[in-house]
Amino acid sequence: MTSTPTDVQAGPASLEAGPPAAPTAPPTPPRARRGDWLTPGWLPWLLQAPALAVLAGLLVYPLVRVGVLAFQDFGLRELVTGESAWVGLENFDEVLTDPLLWQVALPNTVVFAAVNVVLTVAVGTAVALLLARLSGWARGVLTSAIMVAWAMPAVTGTYVWVFLFDARDGFVMQTLGSLGLVDPETTNWFTERLPFYAIATVNVVHHGFPFVAVTILAGLMTVPKDMLEAAALDGAGAWRRFRYITVPVLKPVFAVVTILSTIWDFKVFTQIYLMPGGSGTNREVLNLGTWSYITAISQNRYGLGAAIAVLLTVLLLVITMVYLRTLFRQEEL
Repeated sequence: MTSTPTDVQAGPASLEAGPPAAPTAPPTPPRARRGDWLTPGWLPWLLQAPALAVLAGLLVYPLVRVGVLAFQDFGLRELVTGESAWVGLENFDEVLTDPLLWQVALPNTVVFAAVNVVLTVAVGTAVALLLARLSGWARGVLTSAIMVAWAMPAVTGTYVWVFLFDARDGFVMQTLGSLGLVDPETTNWFTERLPFYAIATVNVVHHGFPFVAVTILAGLMTVPKDMLEAAALDGAGAWRRFRYITVPVLKPVFAVVTILSTIWDFKVFTQIYLMPGGSGTNREVLNLGTWSYITAISQNRYGLGAAIAVLLTVLLLVITMVYLRTLFRQEEL
């Protein structure tokens, strides 16, 4: 039996194509893991609800309340009667047109915070590098010693520094007077703006650097030692290793301590208020925090004091956002 041309041509093609492929079944969805139904998406929020409620009561409500008071003429009479009068932006207008804001409170706040942030991070980094080079027991002893300064209440620490720099009986004043460098009878560092804030800076840096030191020390433990050893073999000194290896690795850590230090130093209150003249008797040393408190409590102008507090909060948010934006841009480069 002879095959037709059509059969001859179709034969090899059919052999090459093989049997027709079976239709593929649609992919089956992944089987839910056993126990997923026990943890619905709303359960974590339910478990966190008590803590979130406490935070809302302690943080969110006071913040909203201060924002509301900033638009009201709220004084002692309104506090007793419970009534309030809305004045719109009058409180902000009074604050922004007050020369005390531009000549005293704002410069004191910004310059003081900037200096303290730089010094706190610098001193904390130096101490962290020192701790990283020490042995186990020495590091533990020194870390415990510096943490005492951080654990000391701000009130206690402030009174200690005030006692040291007291115009009559202070240890620093007596020492410098015995050396003939100052005259204790005519010198009082708390009455002048620059010496006042120099003492406050020493107080704030002394109280804040232990947190920075311990945080950066924890970050130093994550720096790859092989990279440092390779850089040392290539001839890189300690400064170059720190600049080109340690700093890039610890950039997130530096960002955290810088932001936290900025928040803390911008809203410094206790260290200024408890020093001689800081409670309002010397208006040249007021910052935004003490000015807001004195206006609200001493003058019973709670609306105006709240407006000053809102300006301080907005200023702090702007500085933090600018710093974070700059940091993220550097990460993208």
